[in-house]
Amino acid sequence: MFERLNCLNLDDQIVVLPDFFMDRIVKFESKNKLIELVDFKTRFGGGSVRGIGTVDIKGGNAVNVAYCLAKFGLSVNLFTIANEIGSAILQKIFSKFGNKVELHISRGKHGITTSLEFEDKESTANIMISDVGDIENYGADRISAAEDLEKIRSAKCVILTNWASNLKGTELAMHVFKNSTNALHFIDPADIDARREEFRDALKIIGKYTDVLSINENESNSLTNALGSGSVLLKDPTNIDLIKSVAKMISNEFGFEVDLHTRTGSAWSDGKETIFEPAFSVKVHTLTGSGDCWDAADVIGYLANLPPHERLLLSNACSALYIQSKSFESPSMEDLLQFSNRSNNSIFRK
Repeated sequence: MFERLNCLNLDDQIVVLPDFFMDRIVKFESKNKLIELVDFKTRFGGGSVRGIGTVDIKGGNAVNVAYCLAKFGLSVNLFTIANEIGSAILQKIFSKFGNKVELHISRGKHGITTSLEFEDKESTANIMISDVGDIENYGADRISAAEDLEKIRSAKCVILTNWASNLKGTELAMHVFKNSTNALHFIDPADIDARREEFRDALKIIGKYTDVLSINENESNSLTNALGSGSVLLKDPTNIDLIKSVAKMISNEFGFEVDLHTRTGSAWSDGKETIFEPAFSVKVHTLTGSGDCWDAADVIGYLANLPPHERLLLSNACSALYIQSKSFESPSMEDLLQFSNRSNNSIFRK
């Protein structure tokens, strides 16, 4: 695996778009603890809840994926939206990568998210409360300048994230995919549940321009629901055969490859074959952003022409490294090498 990764052309341009959020992570012992605190304060007419752990970090699927890719040394063009303060934050965050990252920032209101993370085993999850700002109207007009279109045309991969927050997401996908005919086209739609039927219909339009759909467990339930099969993985979310069948069902329906990552592991299908790789067992310190780290590794796997089982293994490993870290920092190639040395999985060493 590492031999192929080392052969990756780090000068190939990757385009990522369009969302940027500022995230505030708020950690609670459990969901019940939060309910108790809110109930207690409500009965007394309000008041402050102190002693809760919080941290502010960069956020947004596109920004996180772009950062993860840059951390691995790849060349990235990030198209997003931010106000003056947000622009300064992005410039600061990505400055350490030098000319490996180009920022294309439209002026507007970036998103703001408060993510509630629960640390007990019964309710391990992150619930995100968001103001999506002007991201909901990020359309083709935001990428119309000649120099921007040239970046799209010359890209080796175009990654479109957070369709769910963007009312012009279908228009944007058509625009960037049609203008990048030689690129790998990769979509991670984020939480589509409120627009699941619309996303199903959108995939029928943009499906022929799409190479890979990356979804998590919840998003797969929304999509199978929209397809008339109900929330399939709710029945038995740890059932490997069921996870594989869902990936194959969605791939069959739309005609592109599907990568499905869950708490149990990850599955890939092209509608004919289906492969599963189990998740690594690590202590969970953070959840927000783990899916973006998984996506970045998945894209690297495609660009390095890794076979599906190695690509899923790589993505699972990168996600595991992220969620066990307390720093909200995505892994580097050196981190991955060290992790592989501690792992018993021989595929890492092939």
